[in-house]
Amino acid sequence: MACSHCGDTGWRPIEEAGIRKVVRCECWREALTGKLRGDARIPPRYRKCDLDSFVVYPNDTLKKVVKNARAFAKRFPSVDKGLFFVGPPGIGKTHLAVAVLRAAIQGCGARGLFYDTRDLLRVIRSTYNSTVRTTESEVLRPVIESELLVLDDLGAQKTSEWVDETLNLIVNVRYNERRPTIFTSNWEDNPDDDPNSLRVRVGFRMHSRLHEMCEFLEFDGADYRFWDASNGAPSSADLLTLFKTQKRLGRTTGRRAPGQLKAQLRDGSADVRWPGGKAGTS
Repeated sequence: MACSHCGDTGWRPIEEAGIRKVVRCECWREALTGKLRGDARIPPRYRKCDLDSFVVYPNDTLKKVVKNARAFAKRFPSVDKGLFFVGPPGIGKTHLAVAVLRAAIQGCGARGLFYDTRDLLRVIRSTYNSTVRTTESEVLRPVIESELLVLDDLGAQKTSEWVDETLNLIVNVRYNERRPTIFTSNWEDNPDDDPNSLRVRVGFRMHSRLHEMCEFLEFDGADYRFWDASNGAPSSADLLTLFKTQKRLGRTTGRRAPGQLKAQLRDGSADVRWPGGKAGTS
């Protein structure tokens, strides 16, 4: 059915101060935004993630990270640096990264792109196969040229000379062209002598460049993947209690919850509810 305002032309006539003119119709903007979201390669699991649906609970570092993410999304594209979300698995780093990406697309029609780092490397490597018609440059060009790029789970990839060279190429070109990038990683930004640090996982050269081109936002929180979805969506009180339980059971920051926590959450012996029933219902 044709748009009642523009007749599907994309231009809506208006009159201002007695002068008739045309402006872009909302249907055109909505169609463009939908196409940009589709082109951004956001995985189905995260396509509805936005900043308003991110549950915040009493956690100072989490509140600061969400505040900074909102500020970045509001200022984009007038930003000097990208963002780097650092923290253990399951606390919402990818949700926040995608939410900012979607906000940039919605707010100013940004050409954005999402890639899991390992998947990006797999796609690039597949171009070396003679049966694949896509070339390496065809994969790299949109990654390098997108107005806002999200590289998820940096440091999870197996290291090699080729991996280092490829990722450094992407990071360096985007840095030189002043194109903002959002990264997420489970690896903490610890001292050089920690073998599990981000610096060791990505290399000293890239680590230095990342600090120059991004605002690092480190935080901890509840691993929502341990929440029993049969109880419905968790409230802020639910997540706060889960967070306290996980910390009490000794979850190591930057790594998945230990077997003790998994077992207690699975068999229901971990106390993740308020006394008197599900949080927020009593």
